[in-house]
Amino acid sequence: MSSFSELGVSAPVIQALARDDIVEPFPVQELVMPDALAGRDVLAKSRTGSGKTLAFAIPIVERLNPSGARPAAVILAPTRELALQVTEDFVAIARARNLRVATVYGGVSLRDQAERASKAHVIVATPGRLEDLANRKMLSLKGVEILVLDEADRMLDMGFQPQVDRIVDRLPKKRQTMFFSATLDGQVGHAARSYTNNPIQHEVHNPKLTVAEADHRFVPVTSGDKVGKLIEILEGERCLALVFVRTKRGADRLSYKLKSRGVKAVAMHGDLTQAARKHALDRFKAGKVDVLIATDVAARGLDLDDITHVINFDPPEDDKGYVHRVGRTARAGRSGTGVTLVLPDQQADVSRVASRLQLSDDFEREGMTVAAPRVVFSSHGRRSKMRARTKRKF
Repeated sequence: MSSFSELGVSAPVIQALARDDIVEPFPVQELVMPDALAGRDVLAKSRTGSGKTLAFAIPIVERLNPSGARPAAVILAPTRELALQVTEDFVAIARARNLRVATVYGGVSLRDQAERASKAHVIVATPGRLEDLANRKMLSLKGVEILVLDEADRMLDMGFQPQVDRIVDRLPKKRQTMFFSATLDGQVGHAARSYTNNPIQHEVHNPKLTVAEADHRFVPVTSGDKVGKLIEILEGERCLALVFVRTKRGADRLSYKLKSRGVKAVAMHGDLTQAARKHALDRFKAGKVDVLIATDVAARGLDLDDITHVINFDPPEDDKGYVHRVGRTARAGRSGTGVTLVLPDQQADVSRVASRLQLSDDFEREGMTVAAPRVVFSSHGRRSKMRARTKRKF
């Protein structure tokens, strides 16, 4: 393994990293940084939690000139929560090189945000708000030298490609572009090629289809004891837990039930204002509450390294959902646990997800039986097994 020094990182940045107890590069950093530092376009396939933020943040702060044009670098992120977290990762190393970082997202004053962004060397932005500022001529992107698309597959899944296309059209043609995604297939791969110029491609391989570093548990429950079993798990182990539910109403209802039984919990979902969502997330990150209850949509972009447990109070709909959820624990070399509560009428479907993700042993450990694959009929009337192709998605 190379050291940060051997990769070409400057002493001030190495010292800033060390103050946050980051002393050795992760695999994605070791792969990407030589090309990124050299100014080449990069396509990187890597799961969330692999350390990819520093894989582009370090080269950006090393390559930018503090006395140059502002803004000089733009990082596009799919959600405001991810944009804020990327900014947090940037600030310490940017300060070491006398660079300023600003975050651009919706729900706050346009004018104040534009003023801060125009003075920053690096902007971390959601596509919609950045395009809004540019359209209103409140922010110029003519001096941008580096573009990063973070969690690009999620950005496209959420329908942001038109905004991203228009932002890219505003940027100088001569620039460095780095594209980070969980997959580089299909539409995502086409977009990656259209935004980059002769890119170098890197991939961090994962030996399993799901989160290899996590412990996986599937717990049979009934409607009557489901909340009680959740509390038993939370109280039996010291948890900083992210609990997934299916609906916004379900998040509020479960939060109320847990708080009424002495569990420090807070709900986060799309019906809350941005200020309320940020307040909930800040309380969770500060340890003032131990349990964050979220829907899949509200959890998009969350990048919290210290989560010890991901608990599926309502099971995910498919393999991709399971991997996305449980991928929020056991990150950056840490251990973690994924727990799925399974009602009797959910056992067959959840068992099939477990089987496709090579987790059948974990599912059967609690006395449940893995269901046979679904059988479908072809147009010729012949029976065939339904094959589920599972993409590695983090």
